[in-house]
Amino acid sequence: MSKQFAVIGNPIEQSRSPELHHAFAAKTGIDLRYSKRLAPLDGFEASVQDFFAHGGSGMNVTVPFKEQAFAQCQVLTERAKIAKAVNTLWMQDGILHGDNTDGQGLVDAIHALGWSLTQSRILILGAGGATRGVIYPLVQAGAKHIVIANRTLSRAEQLVTDLQQHVPQAELSATALTTLTGEFDLVINATSASLSGETLILPEQLIFHHAYEMAYGKPSSFLDQAKARGIPSSEGFGMLVGQAIEAFSIWNGVKPELKDFL
Repeated sequence: MSKQFAVIGNPIEQSRSPELHHAFAAKTGIDLRYSKRLAPLDGFEASVQDFFAHGGSGMNVTVPFKEQAFAQCQVLTERAKIAKAVNTLWMQDGILHGDNTDGQGLVDAIHALGWSLTQSRILILGAGGATRGVIYPLVQAGAKHIVIANRTLSRAEQLVTDLQQHVPQAELSATALTTLTGEFDLVINATSASLSGETLILPEQLIFHHAYEMAYGKPSSFLDQAKARGIPSSEGFGMLVGQAIEAFSIWNGVKPELKDFL
């Protein structure tokens, strides 16, 4: 009897999770079925309960339900507690467990590119949930100074206040998107600019050596500017695969090699 997994969201049609998990299963010899589930905006909790009540083994959560998933879990990993969002669910002894694998997915994708995070200075554009979810794993991987830049400065400052206690070994600070300056090993775009078609302007005085765009499959003014400067850059497909591998390994106890799927 194959194990049952699913990704839940609204919308859900665009999700590539089923093809990824079926590819991991083929590579590792694990018998599973992985489907997409569209949950009504007001019916997430009932959809999750129904899935596990009918023998589901694990579930990935995508927008807009990651915060609801966090609230529903009885047991949370450290990184999920810090992210305040959950993208990976499983039932153990009748208790719903939750994790957030997005940040580890990003770290693994960066390592797969051959970029080092040890003692790194990182600038993250945006102060939303995507940024909150990756700070802890980036620091665990060796980042020493992370600057969060946001259009609304107070939002970036609040995020620094919320997260600094969880990463005492690193220095967090906030700045406005309009006053970007300094030198960084890596700039990460965690804004929705490429998804909404907005243009992000990176000023000349901002010096950086690598650029990572969390979104994938969309035109990105952020990546265009990095490429124009001849800076090594990547879109977010590796992060997508990385977070899926991390979820797969939590559920199945086997971790496929990220480089095999890029």
